[in-house]
Amino acid sequence: MYTNLTNLRSYLIVVLIALLGLAQTSVGQTQDREYNGLYEGPHLNRVAFPIGGIGAGMVCLEGTGAISHVSVRNKMEVFNEPCSFAALTVKRPKGNVAKVLEGPVPVWKVFGSPNTGNGAARTSFGLPRFDRASFLARFPFGIVTLEDREIPLQVRVTGWSPFVPGDPDNASMPVGALEYTFSNNSAETIDAVFSYNTKNFMAVDGGGDTILPARNGFVLHQEGTEEDPENLGSFACFVDDDNVVVDHCWFKGGWWDSLTLAWKNIQEARLLDNPPVDGPCPGASLFVPVTLKGGQEKTVRLMFTWYVPRTDLRLGRDAPEDSARQESKAPASRTYVPWYAGRFKDIEEVSRYWRRNYDDLRQKTSLFTETFYDSTLPAEVIEAVAANLTILKSPTVLRQTNGRLWCFEGCSDERGCCHGSCTHVWNYAQAIPHLFPSLERSLRESEFNESQDERGHQTFRTALPIRPTTHDYHAASDGQLGGIMKVYREWRISGDTSWLKELWPKVKISLDYSINTWDPRGKGVLEEPHHNTYDIEYWGPDGHCSSFYLGALVAAIEMGTAVKEDVSRYRDLLANGKKFLETELFNGEYFYHKIQTEGLNAEFRPLDSSRNGSGYSHIVNMLNTQGPKYQYGTGCLSDGVLGFWIAQMAGLGEIVDTNKVKSHLQAVHKYNLKHDLSDHANPQRPAFAVGRDGGLLLCTWPRGGQLSIPFVYSDEVWTGIEYQVASHLMLEGMVREGLEIVRVCRDRYDGRIRNPFNEYECGHWYARALSSYGLLQGLTGLRYDAVDRTLYIDSKIGENFLCFFSAETGFGTVGLKNGRPFMEIKSGQLDVRQVYVSGRKMSL
Repeated sequence: MYTNLTNLRSYLIVVLIALLGLAQTSVGQTQDREYNGLYEGPHLNRVAFPIGGIGAGMVCLEGTGAISHVSVRNKMEVFNEPCSFAALTVKRPKGNVAKVLEGPVPVWKVFGSPNTGNGAARTSFGLPRFDRASFLARFPFGIVTLEDREIPLQVRVTGWSPFVPGDPDNASMPVGALEYTFSNNSAETIDAVFSYNTKNFMAVDGGGDTILPARNGFVLHQEGTEEDPENLGSFACFVDDDNVVVDHCWFKGGWWDSLTLAWKNIQEARLLDNPPVDGPCPGASLFVPVTLKGGQEKTVRLMFTWYVPRTDLRLGRDAPEDSARQESKAPASRTYVPWYAGRFKDIEEVSRYWRRNYDDLRQKTSLFTETFYDSTLPAEVIEAVAANLTILKSPTVLRQTNGRLWCFEGCSDERGCCHGSCTHVWNYAQAIPHLFPSLERSLRESEFNESQDERGHQTFRTALPIRPTTHDYHAASDGQLGGIMKVYREWRISGDTSWLKELWPKVKISLDYSINTWDPRGKGVLEEPHHNTYDIEYWGPDGHCSSFYLGALVAAIEMGTAVKEDVSRYRDLLANGKKFLETELFNGEYFYHKIQTEGLNAEFRPLDSSRNGSGYSHIVNMLNTQGPKYQYGTGCLSDGVLGFWIAQMAGLGEIVDTNKVKSHLQAVHKYNLKHDLSDHANPQRPAFAVGRDGGLLLCTWPRGGQLSIPFVYSDEVWTGIEYQVASHLMLEGMVREGLEIVRVCRDRYDGRIRNPFNEYECGHWYARALSSYGLLQGLTGLRYDAVDRTLYIDSKIGENFLCFFSAETGFGTVGLKNGRPFMEIKSGQLDVRQVYVSGRKMSL
């Protein structure tokens, strides 16, 4: 077929390249990097590490050193990768060497990503870059190492923003930094110029944009208008080196003139001092001379701040209530205003604060990082927990000027997704209660005040700005009952009984509403149709939501007793529910769901076969025989005992027969965990786990009885449930099984196909994945009760371990050495009066 060896050789090379490409992009590859280790080679492909503040927005540092996902306008902008880059020019007699301070452009950006069809204009992709890059995450620090055969320097880029447990205000700042460290390990003196160069990405169509001066830098600025006041915004770039020279306005011309001449200035190491000009400017640069003798090192601190004080965000409907009550709770602005806009009046104030407090905040943030990573826990656990803390720096989370937290479930490419601090999703999240307890308490306050009516009905989506809203849709049974357990948790974490007493009357009303609505016959299980996190209503009693009910009853008994209220009704319901769950809803292997349409207050309405063609009449008849659509019936549901996990996380202990709970979890691991999904049919949302990926399916039917149309997400894989199940397995002593699930999950997020720092579900940086923080408690049993001032340890990993621990008043490390407990507080304090290790009272 081939006439000569040259053609054959060429053909084989093409085939080899194609195979290598497939090897780098196929879904579900074998893990070939160490957990909690470096990302390099193909693992850099999708790395994008958030830098920013809680509710303040973010920019992402990519694994190559690039800046992307610039989302500083109070909304997500996944594909906002402006032409904004650092560069280094090394001066040489025979010609300077200039390189963008980034590794090679990931191949997916060259073709197929937004705006590549016309050649990726208005990007820096065509400029020379370093040969190699690697990335190391040490949250909230992201560290890029760059190497190039033509650059005789070692280069390290460290991106970060403040994050100190117990200090929510400094963690909510609209700031970030990239520290560029240059090390000369040669004997020669090297003269170079560092530059940061950017187009004005704050500019919007319609004019009003310009570039303003700042101390040692510049400000990208856009004015607002009467019609669009939310356009007002500023982004400052500056350094801490007084030798900086600033070009405030690139050349104004046609086509690509401005970037062409900006790169020419970089190549020539020209320190272009160009003062600000009136009106729009295409971009700006700052230049810092770098001279290093042999053995010397220099760090250029590039600091970012931003200020976008207005938004058009107003979500949820206003409550049709009397104006007096509306005004008493109405926020000052009709639209959302970010917390930092209430703290600082403009970009100058933010920048001044960042400069003055930079060293202190870096030291405190570094202390947190060192403490968190000073751990003997498995690397895959540390990686999973840290990776998902980035959710707190994403636009998934907002914070009002009064300090209260408000959240989306996740983010679509260009906006938040599924508004309102959704109670049935944020149920899973375990990080904020321990790292920033006051912020978590603000969520409870919204749920039981603005989002609850006088009947006790809670809307599971809080309005934004936070205010009273309508109550014309289902309450979410798991969200509302989970909130009761979380009130108990927040009380025990804070030790603030006065806070509990203030909230308790509304907690009681909420629980009574739940009983009357979903368990009117007092069986101790939820029987009437009840809405839940799968966006449907279960008909009849089930293990999933009834586990929330029993957990809420236990929490109410504990809280009611503490405030000296009669809780006898709750005790009776709890006894009924435990018996029902263990005898009626356990099939000998796992808890399940009894679909019920008779004997309820609700009326089941069969499907109308006339809506479909005659060919579907038999299918409609079968569906009506099975009952309402979207149930799980005899299925083995992965989070089928979720309420019992939340109860244990909160310190409420085991509620039903431990052996039955263990059996359920074993069944979930046995039937639902798949290491290869190639033959799994998923007509729902397959991208979360697909092809050769592994994952924990939400539900399977190992004993038969799968419904024709089960609940709408049943064939999917959600990381938040993977971590929740893994943590619960660990709590029950099944560490090997729990770690297996964690590894399968993190293998999907290894950087090749998916961003390791963006576990998505119904949106990017999805909140449910914050269940990963529960892995720490799952392995160690670590929990501090501030009411009783008691530290609990229940290790599932032996008599020797060291683990990060955070409470309301401080953080540090806690562990066991030869079975004896020890604690080292690194910041703040922790008043520990007694310690229990696996139920035995011991001393520190």
